[in-house]
Amino acid sequence: MDNAIEIKNVSKFFGDFMIDNLTLNVPSGSVVGLIGGNGAGKTTTIKLIMGALRKDRGEIKVLGVNNEDKEFTEIKNDIGVVLDEAYFPEEITPKTVNNIMKRTYKNWDEDLYFGYIEKFKLPFKKPFKKFSRGMKMKLAISVALSHNSRLLILDEATSGLDPFVREEILDIFNEFTRDENNSILISSHIISDLEKICDYIAFIKDGKLIFFEEKDRLLEEYALIKLSKEDFLSLPEYAVKGVRVSSSCVTALVLKSEISDIFKTEHTTIEDIVIFLSKGDEEI
Repeated sequence: MDNAIEIKNVSKFFGDFMIDNLTLNVPSGSVVGLIGGNGAGKTTTIKLIMGALRKDRGEIKVLGVNNEDKEFTEIKNDIGVVLDEAYFPEEITPKTVNNIMKRTYKNWDEDLYFGYIEKFKLPFKKPFKKFSRGMKMKLAISVALSHNSRLLILDEATSGLDPFVREEILDIFNEFTRDENNSILISSHIISDLEKICDYIAFIKDGKLIFFEEKDRLLEEYALIKLSKEDFLSLPEYAVKGVRVSSSCVTALVLKSEISDIFKTEHTTIEDIVIFLSKGDEEI
C-alpha cells in the first residue's frame, strides 16, 4: 500500500463555503502536516476522511479501503483520532476510559494506555469535567496511541499544551512513524511544530489546496530577501511569491532559482512561506 490516505477530486458544498476538488495523499510511513487559517477547511477535510461528513463527490480511501464501504468500520480499529476538542462524558475518569476502550477496540493495550496516563501525569480518578484543555488533549492522545493504530489523524492535537509537553508529544509521534507501516496526518496552527516532524506539508486556503510538497523541498525552493523599494523593482515578477512592505524596505518571498546570485537571500521557514503566500502582494 503506497498511501495511508488517498483523497481524489473530493468536493463538499456548504451554503457559503466548499471543499473544492481536493486531491491529497498521505504516503505510508510519512507525517503530513495540514496547514491553513481558521475556516480554511482543515477540520472539514478530517471529518470527510473519517466519514463524519459525507462528501458530495470524489473518492476517499483510508488504509486501502473506501471510507463509504462497510469494511471501513473495521478499519477504524487501526486509526487513532484526536480532534480539536476531546469529547468524553463529563463524569468519566481516565480509569473508566480504559474500561470503555478495551470493549471498543479489539487491539486495546491497557498497559500502554496506563503508561501514557502516568507519563502525562493525568490523575486516574479525576472527572473529565475538571480537566484543563491541555489535560483533555493528553487523555485523547493517550487513547489514540493505545490500540496499535497504523494511522493517526490529529486535528490541533498539541493545542493548549505548554512547549515542554508539546516537545514530548512530538517525540512520541516521531517514534510512532519509525515503523514504516505507520503514518500521521496532523493539522495545527503551531506551524513550528509541524516543521519539526513533517515530511510533507499541505496548505489549504478557502477550501482549495494551494500546495502539497515535501517539507525539505519547500525550504530549498523558497527564500526571503530584503531590498530597498528601488532594488525590489529589478526582481523578475515571476520570482516573487509574496511581499511585505515597511517604511525602510521590502521583504519578499522568492523562488531562489529564479533570482540572480547578486541578491543576498535569507533562510525562510514553513511559517514564512505560508504567511507570504496567504498575504500575496502588498502595494509598493
